[in-house]
Amino acid sequence: MRLELITPKNYEAALAITVHPDQEDLVSPVVKSLAEAYVYPDNAWPRLIYDGDRLVGFLMAFLDIEWPTEDDPQARRSGLWRLNIAADVQGHGYGRFAVEQVCREIRARGVTKAYVTWEPRPGGPEPFYLKLGFRPTGELSGGQTVGVLDLL
Repeated sequence: MRLELITPKNYEAALAITVHPDQEDLVSPVVKSLAEAYVYPDNAWPRLIYDGDRLVGFLMAFLDIEWPTEDDPQARRSGLWRLNIAADVQGHGYGRFAVEQVCREIRARGVTKAYVTWEPRPGGPEPFYLKLGFRPTGELSGGQTVGVLDLL
């Protein structure tokens, strides 16, 4: 497995990545992520996930983005912004690989915590993130649960 940059040669394949229909309300499509990456070029870290020559997913991290809290109005955070694993290959470890790669990039930048948000509903990704070691912070962001993972 490996990550690749989005390029003129692979962006159309990236746009074709779709999740299970019952997950479409949980994660935005790749096209929205690429638009956000364009708008936030200093903070977005979009990558494609390949297994050999097969494109299996898309991820986007947020790096050093403003995330003000009551305790710290100047707070900045890094974490997983988006994860789209193709419907036909879910359950094969690609999501875990993606999260590990995002955490590796965050650690390489000297940051010791990774964040993620998820929709708190049955059938949502909460069990996946909890299994990877994320724990809820007690915060909500846009109605989503905020999770944190220590990267020590």
